[in-house]
Formats: sequence, structure tokens, C-alpha cells
Amino acid sequence: MAKTRIPEKKQRILWARSGGRCQYRGCNEDQTRDLVSGREDPLFGFVAHIVGDSADGPRGDPVRSPLLAQELTNLMLMCPRHHKLIDVDGLAEHPEALLLAMKEEHETRINMVTGIGQDRASHVIRFAANVGRNEALVSREEIFAAMLPSRHPASFQTIDLEMLGLSMTDGEANYWTLQSENLRRQFADKVRGRIERQEIRHASVFALAPQPLLIELGRLLCDILPAEVHQRHREPSTWAWQPDQPGIAFNVQECVEGKPNVALVLALSASVADERILNVLGPETAIWSITAARPHNDIMRRSEDLSLFRSHLRRLLDRIKAVHGEGATVNVFSALPVSAAIEVGRVWMPKADLPLRIYDQNRASGGFAHALDIRQDEPGRV
Repeated sequence: MAKTRIPEKKQRILWARSGGRCQYRGCNEDQTRDLVSGREDPLFGFVAHIVGDSADGPRGDPVRSPLLAQELTNLMLMCPRHHKLIDVDGLAEHPEALLLAMKEEHETRINMVTGIGQDRASHVIRFAANVGRNEALVSREEIFAAMLPSRHPASFQTIDLEMLGLSMTDGEANYWTLQSENLRRQFADKVRGRIERQEIRHASVFALAPQPLLIELGRLLCDILPAEVHQRHREPSTWAWQPDQPGIAFNVQECVEGKPNVALVLALSASVADERILNVLGPETAIWSITAARPHNDIMRRSEDLSLFRSHLRRLLDRIKAVHGEGATVNVFSALPVSAAIEVGRVWMPKADLPLRIYDQNRASGGFAHALDIRQDEPGRV
């Protein structure tokens, strides 16, 4: 155990810089509980030395130990379990360099979180629905971490739009009608009124659901409410954007032929062959598209790419209307990352754009099947 008495002022600084939480990597346990409970010993956490304060202590050194005994740079706040681990049970596995890295990571994160202004608060909207036979769950802890450093949660209570446990599959009659109506009602109950009362001024959206429902969620949110739509990444498994990754090479294809049917293919996660579209709509179909040069299921890594996708889509919707006229309907076939699917609904403008007919991959038939429609008279939009 430490032999040096740490001045009270330095202890207070350490507690403040650590946020009152254990600085061991992955722990973050609150060490202020005994302060609240009113026990005689007010400190639940321990002030631990990185380089022991004596030559015979953990990581001790004859010269450096006395010099660093009271230095803040050499002190960490630890819970009892990890204090014993680094000094006794796992001493050999916890060299000085590792503990210094843990301390820096923790204090940097605390400084980042506490430095975010009140105007950067954002309400978290979680949307989860069955994807195939799997239930899609969105972890609150993971998404709160992904909001930093630009935003912080306005409340620890998330706004949850959930449709889990439905025994129906997408091949059954009324599946999409039931799901979309349920989503609209939940959105009206939990979100729309709060936006109208200006209780929600910014939203951070985290979702895992079938693509037609993601597009419908985007339609409900629209682009009037400032929002950041997040993307779940597979490798590494995180909701945080990956700005150091290469950007997406988008291919935008127009079709100005005067054909009666209009298809819009949005394919970034996988390729969609023209034959599959023609099998649904027939040979007299003009196919417009936004695709990626190298599609794959983890392609949307950067927020800049999501913004660029929005720009391409906005321009293409305007061009389709200019070429095909006010009476056309746009048949949408998508293979998109979650965030891009939501943005399809947010980009669409009810008073300006053509109606959308959304198709989804039907697992039973192996082809595309009509899921739901987005029209100018659709209810529920903000």
C-alpha cells in the first residue's frame, strides 16, 4: 500500500479529472457512492500510484519513486477491485506504460464529455424491428458513446420506437401495412408532439430495421428537424463514424427515355441487376440509379459519404420529375446501409416530389415485392 500522503488539493483534482470514476480501462465504475450513502469513510475509490511511492512498491524505482510520489501525472483513481489487481494479483501484467495510457484515455474522455456545451444536446431516437428472423437491438451504451464529441444525450431516457416480437414475416399479407401503421402511431405518441412543442430540437437516430420501414421513419422525421443519422459498422463493431476510411465512389445513372414505368435503384450494399427490376415492372421501364463502384455491406463509414448520397438523391429526384412529369410514380428498389435508407425518406419532399413505391427483397419468392407507398397525402409527417 502507498506510504505517501497525497495533499487534499491534488486528490480533489484527481477526482475531478477522473469524473469520480475508476480509471481502469473498461471499468468506469462510479466511485462516489459512499459519499452519497453517508458512510464514515467518504472515499469509495482509491488513489493509486502508477510508479510506486517506494522502491519496493509496485513498479517502484529507487530514483523515480520519491520524485513522483505526489505528482498528479503518477496518480490514478481506482475501484478496490482494480486497485488490488494492478498492485497485487496482476502486477506483472500492468506495467507503467499501460497504466499511463489508461489514465490518459480516461481523462481525455471525461474532459471531452464535460466540455460539450448545452446547445449540443440531442435526443436519442432508437428504432428496432425484426430483420428477417432476427430481432434488432440497439445498445444504449454504445450509441451514447458514438455521439461524442459533437453531441451528448439530452436525457438518459431514449425515445424507443420498437416493433419486436412480431410473429408475422414479410411474405404474409398485411405485414407492411401493420408495421408501417405501428411505426406512425408510435412516432405520433412519442416524437411528433414533442417536436411541435420544441421540446426536441435535435435528434440522433440509431436504427436497425427492414429498409422500407427505415425509409418510412425518415419520411416521418423529414429534414425540418435537425438530425444526425448514425450507421452501425460491422468491423469494428461500433456506431461511431470512421473518418479515416476511404470514401465511396458513387455512380449516378440517368435514363431520359420516355418509358411509362420509372425505377430508381439505390444500391450501395449490394448490386441489383436490371433484370430483377424488369421482372417486376416489365420491359418498358426507365431505370435511374445511384450505385457504388464496389458495393459491400459495410460501405457507409463516413458521415461525408452520407451527405454526398443525400445530394445525389436530391438531384436525381428533381431530374426524374423533370423528365417523366407530374403524373409518374417512382418505383424504388434499394440495397442500402441503414443510414442511407433513412435519408431516402428524409430527402423526399411531400409537396415537391413524385410518389414513391417502395419494394423489398421477398425471402419467400427470392425477388422484389411491393412493401409500402409514400405519397403526398401520407399522414404523420412532422
